[in-house]
Amino acid sequence: MGTQSTPVDFLPIIFQVVVALGFVVVTLIATHLLGPKRKTTDKLSTFEAGVKVVGNARQPFSIKYFLVAILFVLFDVEVIFMYPWAVNFRALGMSGLIEMFIFMGTLLLGFIYVLKKKVLDWN
Repeated sequence: MGTQSTPVDFLPIIFQVVVALGFVVVTLIATHLLGPKRKTTDKLSTFEAGVKVVGNARQPFSIKYFLVAILFVLFDVEVIFMYPWAVNFRALGMSGLIEMFIFMGTLLLGFIYVLKKKVLDWN
């Protein structure tokens, strides 16, 4: 038989969340009220890694950077799914091997699609 949990059992967790949120709120208010308020043109200007701002930030630019970043995250997450499979390889048996081949085939089809669409070509 499993143990029954009551609402009283969750009081330490609720207390910890309240203390953490209280600390965040108090710290934000204290730094806002107690911190220096010296506004200069240098502090209010846009800063980008030490490079002077040139032109308008609203100008359009190539979306290829974002496509590569999204594809990296997509394929990276798919590779992460292979680790539990590798750890439990023997326990999964032949059905696990077949399922991984299907998964890898789907991954390969996605990669071929990306190459055919020339998403990774920067020219």
